[in-house]
Amino acid sequence: MEPHRHHHSGLLGTVENAAHRIAHSETIAHVVPIAPELMQASKVMFWSETWLLALQALRANKVRAGLTMLGVIIGSACIVLVVTVALAGKTYIIKLIEGVGANLVFVDHPHIGREQNSAMADEISLDDAQAIRDEASNVAYVAATRNIPLTVVAGGVEYPVNLVGVTQGFQEIRRLIVLRGRYFEPDDMMSRSKVCLLTDELAKVVFPGDDAVGQDIRVGNLHFTVIGVFKERVSTFGESEITDKSVIVPFGLIKYYTGTDFVSTLYAQASSPGNVQQVAEDVGEILHGRHRPGAEYRVQNLASLRDSAEKISFALTIVLLLIAFIALLISGIGIMNIMLVTVTERTREIGIRKAIGAPRNAILYQFLMEALLISGTGALAGILIAVMIPAVMNVVISYFPVAAGVHVPVSWVSVVLAFLVSCSTGLLFGYLPANRAARLHPTESLRYE
Repeated sequence: MEPHRHHHSGLLGTVENAAHRIAHSETIAHVVPIAPELMQASKVMFWSETWLLALQALRANKVRAGLTMLGVIIGSACIVLVVTVALAGKTYIIKLIEGVGANLVFVDHPHIGREQNSAMADEISLDDAQAIRDEASNVAYVAATRNIPLTVVAGGVEYPVNLVGVTQGFQEIRRLIVLRGRYFEPDDMMSRSKVCLLTDELAKVVFPGDDAVGQDIRVGNLHFTVIGVFKERVSTFGESEITDKSVIVPFGLIKYYTGTDFVSTLYAQASSPGNVQQVAEDVGEILHGRHRPGAEYRVQNLASLRDSAEKISFALTIVLLLIAFIALLISGIGIMNIMLVTVTERTREIGIRKAIGAPRNAILYQFLMEALLISGTGALAGILIAVMIPAVMNVVISYFPVAAGVHVPVSWVSVVLAFLVSCSTGLLFGYLPANRAARLHPTESLRYE
């Protein structure tokens, strides 16, 4: 037993002496030139050996490496999912806005119905609509509406309804969904047929359990035949001429009953999104040119609302990305802590490697690669999870007709960003432990217990 101890002590002393000589050697007696091919081969061997040692070190502590990756997985997944949610929300909001009427410009007279404050000549009329149709450039459709509040009696109960007269082009602009029956045909518009369409909500109230199509309805003192039941493509929650309980009829009937062709709201649809602002300016100029100088007209479009939605979406994306980056920062601190513990545990191993000639860079790069493997593998796992979630959601959504057309997109820019940021986090926070390991003195490392 005693000889064995003596042999071990002698071996340790030999290694320590070699380490001492390597650590304090400052001169090289002779430098032998090396061929470029050998230099290249030595670099390949160096990097392959470094990668292999890093992998072996992580395999030796699989549980620790896995738990350290967990923070990176969460952080990288958050980056991809945040951008995905922001894009999906932005797309959905813009779709809602465009569902009201794509490239839409709408005009009204602020004092409509208040003759004491505005002259009758200031009211928008069908002639104004025709002038816009003829004179404005880049206009695809023009339509006009007029609303009259009336009542409908159903089951002995009186319900307030909105009687809406519409011109040709209204359906092309608002794109109402006809659930049953049909929409107005050109003959209905021209002949002032006493036909109407009801909102789905009103049809259920007036004709509970029955099909409203083909039945007669009394609105105020007026009688109409129901030819269809409809709903808005995107609900405007009563902010437009269409409410939950609305009846739409050809505009000619409103003109016949009231004796005037005044318009409550005039719509002009631009041929493309880029022409909306120009169409709005043209409509305003035409109306002001056809009426007295003091007349007021409110020309609006949905471009400002769309811009606001995009700005809000961008702001939310930035806030959520900051939260995701904080998660990655925390994971980076976790990587640094674990790597510092690893360096302490492997101090003797580092000393032996330095004693037998391992250069400082070899130790540095080994520990940096371990940090890179942890962060890179965690990033790939997090990205995979983040990409699978929208894919599964799209499959599930496809089974619901009510969500037809809804798609959850994945930004591949966010995928690349998540991977690069996660790997950079691993390298950044792994540098301190790696540098500490590389700077260890071989003699002192060998004596560490």
